Amino acid sequence: MWAAFDQALALLWAADAGLLQVLGLSLTVSGTAALLASLLGLPLAAWLALAPGRRRGWVLLLNTALALPSVLVGLGVYLLLSRSGPLGSWGLLFTPWAMIVAQTILVLPVVAALARARLVEGLEEGGEQLRSLGASPWLAALLMLLHLRRALLVILLSAFGRAIAEVGAVMVVGGNIEGFTRVMTTTIALETSKGDLPRAMALGLLLLLVVGLLNGLSAWLQQAFVLQRKAAPELAL
Repeated sequence: MWAAFDQALALLWAADAGLLQVLGLSLTVSGTAALLASLLGLPLAAWLALAPGRRRGWVLLLNTALALPSVLVGLGVYLLLSRSGPLGSWGLLFTPWAMIVAQTILVLPVVAALARARLVEGLEEGGEQLRSLGASPWLAALLMLLHLRRALLVILLSAFGRAIAEVGAVMVVGGNIEGFTRVMTTTIALETSKGDLPRAMALGLLLLLVVGLLNGLSAWLQQAFVLQRKAAPELAL
């Protein structure tokens, strides 16, 4: 174990090209998925927050989707993109785009559910004031989302962390093709099964570093937001 750890550190210190390629693809796929999930999830969150009493069934469905197994998402995307599927002619299966689609579906409930909860709280506090100034419900929701932009950034970081640590869906739809669709999680699983523990451990350390940085940044943003609200509530936008 210690020998594998030493070799893993040597790979990281030497900036191994294979590791950097896998890291770059992981960041690209997960970052794109988190961005797309935000573009789709924020309007969904606003739609659910504007009429919480009439859309409880949708909220229940969204909260249920938070526990959606990643391999089930991968299976669904595989069936859509397979040669005999409805989108098979697009030729996206076993490409990074298929992985982005799967991760977007996987993290979309995270963005929508967390943003909806914050938006409901915000509209309860300041929604009436915005509407009294002539804002329509959708405009009030948009202004509140701008007001909550720091909280939304934390939500985006959470979605990115959920995406980059996922393995099941991207394994199913990406095929784990060397130099093309291998990301950190799938490569760790493959290298471990092959017995190449140093490379698997090096990628594991990289993944821990990325997730740790995300959690640290998220915690710092939340703490900074709380301190700013205490110091100047009227400026805490």
